[in-house]
Amino acid sequence: MNALSFQIKNLSLTRAGSPVLGGLDLDVAAGEILAVAGSSGCGKSTLLRALAGLLPVASGELLADGRPVRGTSADRALMFQEDALLPWRSARANVALPLAIRRVPRAERNARADGWLARVGLAGLERRLPRDLSGGQRQRVQLARTLAGQPRAVLMDEPFGALDAQTRHEMQRLLTDVWNASTTVVFVTHDVDEALLLGDRVAVLGGGGLADLVEVPHPRTTVDPALRARVLAALGAQTLETT
Repeated sequence: MNALSFQIKNLSLTRAGSPVLGGLDLDVAAGEILAVAGSSGCGKSTLLRALAGLLPVASGELLADGRPVRGTSADRALMFQEDALLPWRSARANVALPLAIRRVPRAERNARADGWLARVGLAGLERRLPRDLSGGQRQRVQLARTLAGQPRAVLMDEPFGALDAQTRHEMQRLLTDVWNASTTVVFVTHDVDEALLLGDRVAVLGGGGLADLVEVPHPRTTVDPALRARVLAALGAQTLETT
């Protein structure tokens, strides 16, 4: 399985008939983690939904591996802040759901689900219902379910935003541990430090387009103060533009 690349050329998107993004140019390399930051209402989630195929392009081009995105695809998985687990299905059954939809035989999909639950630290909890899991555990189940379907790109809309600080840090570390370069990740966040810890690059949206694009070198065990200042300056500039 090869990771998916995206090509965004002079892209304009609208929400409820109003322009949100205009003239956006941005490439997402196959196998990278691209963090997308910006103030509320700048178009982060709108862009993510367009990449998922849930929102049509107003003008310009939005391509996945050079082909226009015109709808949803199993190659592109979307993960939200709300865990969206089915309350009547066990952790195993929730993780196995995308495999069941693809008619993977039961024994194989259960084995794969259990394998992913073990990878996210939930071995032994396979039979528990969502109501019997903590918020962090439910997000681990959602991450396992997202990756079990073997998407070529994962589109994450502030998936750890509702978690407490310690659990959020654990989930950030877990994502980088289970991610591999056969999957592209586009990760929307309003947290600058999270963006710089997770992203190979940070795209700062503002003013209806791209305010800055910041390369983040490895290793990323701590946040580089100079890069934080650069992202904050881009965020500050866009805030001034909208006041």
